Parts: sequence; structure tokens; C-alpha cells
Amino acid sequence: MFHVHFIKWGFEFDIYTLTALVDMYAKMSLLPSARKLFDEMEMKDVPIWNSLIAGYAKNGNVVEAFKLFSVMPSRNVISWTAMISGYSQNGKYANALAVYKQMEKDRKVKPNEVTIASVLPACANLGALEVGENIEAYARANGYFKNMFVCNAVLEMYTKCGRIDRAMQLFHEIGRRRNLCSWNTMIMGLAVHGKGDEALKLFNQMLGEGNTPDDVTFVGAILACTHGGMVAKGWELLKLMEQRFSIAPKLEHYGCMVDLLGRAGKLQEAYDLIQSMPMRPDCVIWGTILGACSFYGNVELAEKAAEFLSVLEPWNPGNYVILSNIYARAGRWDGVARLRKLMKSSQITKAAGYSFIEEGGDIHKFIVEDKSHPKSNEIYSLLDLVTTRLKFDVSTMEIDLDSIAE
Repeated sequence: MFHVHFIKWGFEFDIYTLTALVDMYAKMSLLPSARKLFDEMEMKDVPIWNSLIAGYAKNGNVVEAFKLFSVMPSRNVISWTAMISGYSQNGKYANALAVYKQMEKDRKVKPNEVTIASVLPACANLGALEVGENIEAYARANGYFKNMFVCNAVLEMYTKCGRIDRAMQLFHEIGRRRNLCSWNTMIMGLAVHGKGDEALKLFNQMLGEGNTPDDVTFVGAILACTHGGMVAKGWELLKLMEQRFSIAPKLEHYGCMVDLLGRAGKLQEAYDLIQSMPMRPDCVIWGTILGACSFYGNVELAEKAAEFLSVLEPWNPGNYVILSNIYARAGRWDGVARLRKLMKSSQITKAAGYSFIEEGGDIHKFIVEDKSHPKSNEIYSLLDLVTTRLKFDVSTMEIDLDSIAE
């Protein structure tokens, strides 16, 4: 309606009005309308490019966003940040980091607080500790640590990269400025790295200081019980969130509880909990049960979990492989043969796994017998040398042990 009135009032050539319209359409996910208006404009300034790029990125179309970004006549810090955050929010972490490094090389534009807070999650999810440390140093040098978004992003980066000691130092440094995100990140970080007692201690400290937890806090707290096998504490937390804080448990909380029960060998109790859930269990929950059945050799429950998984994610070969292994350990070779036949007829193949490694500030992706790296011949030669040396050292050690025994 406003668009029509702007045209009636003669604003169809006003750059500010047109920018506002493109921005409005983009933020409302009406990308075809935003793009049509953008393409019809003869004069385009940087803000209008940014609005459309951000719109595409927000809606998951990072390919189209990058196409626009690549042909922009000029860019400002918002342009770079929109592309970095777009990649990061859509799980394209390597791309986000690549754009940031390109921005550093460009040197025409200086990253701001929002840029830093957008790229650090990419470092966290890639395990790019060295790059993250350099970004932290840059943020400190430019006074960006006054911004809690930056502080929390660095905190998350350290927890996900396994540097819990550095994360705890930063957590104490933030001090009274801590917000709920800071507490949640630290509790979750401790829980994920098997420091359940410390995570629960921090959870109690948080409550003692008068901070109100949310659903994310309780995910971390229940997860903290998992590695220590604290089943009773897990049930206590699940009741606490409802009775004291009026937080209805979500799928994530039930998932953590199922994982806790499964790891503790209480498979029937875990299955009963799934049956009593007020929402439909997803593939993560059934996958958790299947994994627990694999550890404890429960064929009957594994078959039930696999049946649901075959409907929820029939394309996932991992579920078939796990069930096949359960059958094999139980001596059920007829089940193994049946699954292999099913996978072959359905053309289900196991995708090759891959890993990331950080070296010299760059992230390298590799798979088994990968030859795509330009220095792959040198890499494999060195690997063969290391393997030969290890075999020699082991054989020497065995000889030494034999002589000691004699």
C-alpha cells in the first residue's frame, strides 16, 4: 500500500524511499519484490546493495547474496559484515572465515564490533583457535571488549575450541557485566567437556546471585549430569525448571535426559520417557537411543528406534550401520544380511567423513586418501615417514620390554 502511495506521490525516483522499500521487502522475506525494485533502479547506493544482500543471506540464499556482494562497485563495513554473518548464520563457517580474511587483506575497511561478533562463531565451529586468538587481540586493541556481544563470542570460541581454562579466565574478567548468555555459554562449555561438577557449581552460583535461568541454561545443567551419570540430579533439574521457573521442557531437555538415562544403562526408562513426551520425538532422540542400545547390546529396543529412524531419515546410512553392528555382536547374521541388502537396493551409501585442521591461520579440509591438496604428495611422503618411524619405535620398545622381562 505504501509502495503504491509513494509512486502516486512522485517518490519513485527518490533514492532514500527506494532504499527503504527494498529494505522492507527484504526484511519481510519478499525477495522477488525486493529484487524487482532493485533491478529497476538506475542509481544504486551502497545501503541498497547491503539491504538486498542481507535479505538473501537471512533467507538462506547465500549463493545469491555472494553474487551481489562480488559485483558491488564499492563496499563498506556493513557490506562485509552482512556477508560474513550471512555465511555464519547459515552454517557456512569456512566461507564466513574466508570472507573475513579477504576483508583483512583488502584493508580499505576496518572490522567493527558487529563484524567481530559475526566471525567468531565461525572460528568456534571450525576450531580455528589461532585465528580466533588473533581476532580477540584485534578486538582488545580497538576497545571492542566493552561490547558484551564480542565478549560472549570470544567466550564461546574458547569453550568450543576446548580452551576451558582461557574461557574461565575471560568469564571472571567479564565479572559483573556477565549476562545470561555469558552464564549459559560457560555452563554449556564445562558440561560438554565433561566437567559436570564444575558446571553444576556454576549453575548454583548463578542462581545464588539472583540470575534467572532460561531454557538454554537448563539444557547445559542437565547435560552436565550426563558424563557423571547423575540420573537423580537430572530428574531434579527437569522438575525444577517447571515447578520453580515455569519453563516447560522442550525437545532439547528431553533429549538430554534420554541421553543421560541411555548412558547410565536405563534404556527402558529412557524409552518410557520418550513415550510420555508431549511432543513427537525427532531423529536426534531416536538416534541417542540407538547409540545407547549399541553400547549395551539391546537388540529389541534398537529395532524399535531404527524403525522410527527409517521413517524420519531414511537417507542416513549411519543408522543402518549401527543396527547392523548390534546384530553382528548378537550373532544375528540374518539381520546383518537383510540390512546390507536393504541398503544396496535403496542405494544408500555411507558418505566419507572429513576433518578440518588449522595451520598457519588457514583452515584445511581433508578426507580419507584425499589428493586434492596441491602438496598432497609431500604430505603423504611425510606421513609415511612418520608411520615408519612409529613402527620402528614400537618394535624397539617391544625388544626392550622383552629384555627387561628376561
